[in-house]
Amino acid sequence: MYLVLIFLCVCLSSCHCRTKNEKKNEHFCGLLKQQLKSVSVSVEISKKGFHRELITNIQISPDVLNDVRLLLVHQWPRGIYVDPYQLASLSDHSDWEILQISAIDLEAPAHKTWGFSTFLFPEIDDQTPRLQTIAIPIHGRYHEPSFVGKTFAAVDIEFPELLLRTDKCPKLYSSEIVNAPCTADNSSTCTCAWFKIWPGPQEKGQVSLRLPVGNGSLVTPVCAGTLLVTMMCCAALSRRMWQNRII
Repeated sequence: MYLVLIFLCVCLSSCHCRTKNEKKNEHFCGLLKQQLKSVSVSVEISKKGFHRELITNIQISPDVLNDVRLLLVHQWPRGIYVDPYQLASLSDHSDWEILQISAIDLEAPAHKTWGFSTFLFPEIDDQTPRLQTIAIPIHGRYHEPSFVGKTFAAVDIEFPELLLRTDKCPKLYSSEIVNAPCTADNSSTCTCAWFKIWPGPQEKGQVSLRLPVGNGSLVTPVCAGTLLVTMMCCAALSRRMWQNRII
C-alpha cells in the first residue's frame, strides 16, 4: 500500500514539473517567435582595392538570446576568397568562430576556381548587445584579361543567411529548416537542423565590388618586352661574372 502511494506521489510530482517546464518553454517559444519578426541583417563593404572587409550587422533582441545559437552562412562567389589562416587568427580574439569545409586555393585566378561556403558561429548570450557587428576580411582574385576594352569586373556577394537553433523549441512556425554543421568544431559530416530566420522572400539582396582587370591586347607586347629585358639582364650578369672570374 505504501509503495503504491509513493509511486503515485512520484508520478504526480514528475507530471507537475513536466507541465510547468512545458508552459515555460511555450512562453519562451512564443516570445522568440514574436521577437524574430524584428530581426534584420545589413551588409556593407569597406576599404578599397583587392583587400576589403565585409561588415555584417545583425540586429536581434537580447531578450531571446538565452539558450539560442545563431549561424551565418555565406555563399562566396569565385571572384573573391577568404584566407583561412587569417580568419583563424582573428577568431582567437573575436566573439565568433568560423568553419570552412572546402579547401581554398589562395593563388588561383577567378576563372580557374569555384565558389565556396563558410559557416560563422557568433558567441551570444543575454548580455549581447542588440546590434552585433562582424567584420570578415575578403580578398579579390585576379581576373582573366579582357580583350574588349573592359577595365573592371563586378563581383556580386549575396547577403548571408541567418539561421537559429534552440532545443527549447522543436519547431518554429513558418520557418524554413536548413541542415548545416552543428558547431565550428564540426569535423565530421554530421549536421543539425537549423531554422532560417533571415532573409525572407522580400529581403534577399547583394553587395558588389569592382576589381581591375588587365588589357588582353597587351599580353603579347608585355610578354615580349619582359622576355627581352630578362635576356639582357642575364647576358649582362653572365659577362660580369666572367670578367671577375666568379665561376
